[in-house]
Amino acid sequence: MAVDITIPSPGESITEVSLSGWLLADGTYVEKDDLLAEIESDKATLELRAPAAGMLKISTAKGDAIKVGAVVASIDTSTAKPATAPTASAAATHAAAVTTAADPFRASSVAKKVAAEKGVDLAHLAGSGPSGRVMKDDVLAATSKPAASTETKPVSVTASPSSASGPASGAAIPAGSRGSRREKMTRLRQKIAERLVHAQHSAAMLTTFNECDMTEVMRLRTEHKDAFEKQHGVGLGFMSFFVKAAVSGLRKYPRVNAYIVGQGSEMEVEFHDYCDIAVAVGTEKGLVVPVLRNCEGQSFAGIEGAIKDFATRAKANKLGVDEMTGGTFTISNGGVYGSLMSTPILNPPQSAILGMHTIKKRAVEDPKNPGQVALRPMMYLALSYDHRIIDGAEAVGFLVHIKDMIEKPERLLF
Repeated sequence: MAVDITIPSPGESITEVSLSGWLLADGTYVEKDDLLAEIESDKATLELRAPAAGMLKISTAKGDAIKVGAVVASIDTSTAKPATAPTASAAATHAAAVTTAADPFRASSVAKKVAAEKGVDLAHLAGSGPSGRVMKDDVLAATSKPAASTETKPVSVTASPSSASGPASGAAIPAGSRGSRREKMTRLRQKIAERLVHAQHSAAMLTTFNECDMTEVMRLRTEHKDAFEKQHGVGLGFMSFFVKAAVSGLRKYPRVNAYIVGQGSEMEVEFHDYCDIAVAVGTEKGLVVPVLRNCEGQSFAGIEGAIKDFATRAKANKLGVDEMTGGTFTISNGGVYGSLMSTPILNPPQSAILGMHTIKKRAVEDPKNPGQVALRPMMYLALSYDHRIIDGAEAVGFLVHIKDMIEKPERLLF
């Protein structure tokens, strides 16, 4: 009996996906729920797993524009489990366990799976991901190299005029090389690019800047972080303070929390009596913005717990499409990467986005001793906004309100 493997729907509005490549070879015996491939849409990456145990028969190769619901493979459940060779699941589990014990953060879960199937030792790979993390492409690049002798030799990366690719990702590049390579953009990255360009072309986008003194927030966080984590099981970060401050600002300046809908003479302003704040999260595949719903009713612990959950599941490609749609306002924290100042781009159809940045001690007037200079932990803030709906005075007022809330955080408790 053959069980078809079809492309599941990642979301209501998505009709096509990309198949990033099969992790197991055609003819491999698989167990139920074994990871077979990853499929990418313009909003999320999903796993394709075996619906039953049996022999895998692949009918669709890696490629784009695969329709949702299309049959891409099948499993022959009448095939007996091999007695002499380990199954794909057992081999992958063993390799993942060894790798995790040695260094649990060095390779992505998909890279471990591919390495197990291809017989690649992750310990000898240079990762191209964040902090040297080994990615799937690093493993595939290693398997595509010809067998080498025990002596390590430089890898030639000079590309011929007719070659469309250059050095493999993660390969050592000798000085003076003029090689090049091309990688197809994922559907998620393509969608991000389209949305960013659309935002710049369709809105009258401006950015206003201010700075805030982080002294009091840092003091409160230092004093209460241990008790907070003990009571709620989650750390107390800066983001919850800014989310709470944003909610206060959005209530005071409702146009910052509104959309423009329609075109031409049919344009209307859609106001919202709720604050659904999207929080930008960086992943290996690109930026995603999961949404914190009804932040006006969330506690500090609820906000911190939700953000931690989003970050964990985003890195594991476990976020659902519904969790990344909607939102009335966005907060982006470039400070975690060391950004001192930036001009964040709007997240359509939203009308504003707040950019947080890294904290630096700077010489400013001491608020407790006017006329005297003191070193204070300062953060630049940036608010990009759509000037079609938000006037400059409103934008500046909103940002000053954020500054006031952060500099006197006790206001956020009432």
